Amino acid sequence: MHEQMKTHGAFSWCELMTSDTAAAKEFYTKLFGWTTEDMSVVPGMNYTVIKAAGNGVGGIMAMPQGPECMPPHWATYVTVDNVDAVAKNAQQLGGKVLMGPQDIPSVGRFCVIQDPQGAVISAITYANR
Repeated sequence: MHEQMKTHGAFSWCELMTSDTAAAKEFYTKLFGWTTEDMSVVPGMNYTVIKAAGNGVGGIMAMPQGPECMPPHWATYVTVDNVDAVAKNAQQLGGKVLMGPQDIPSVGRFCVIQDPQGAVISAITYANR
């Protein structure tokens, strides 16, 4: 990951949650010339890292189990120094915490917040900053 992406407030990762990871990989690699690398972050969960010019810029994963009304979508992550503090501050500023801070093994800690107008964004504190 490029150093600038590790800076507090920087957009640092984009992630596609989709119902058909194979079709998504084929579409986006042909569309943008991305390369991909499959990996296993959590046992039983496949994850594909998207690379542009050899650098990881995002990921593709299967839709998690849960609300069936959630369509495939892209999520955007912003790097923060302390994800727990950001989640608390989001609430104080009138936002909602849709997914409270939780760990991603060997990656870091993240949360999903919604601003007062309804837009959703994720915050992440990387383990190795």
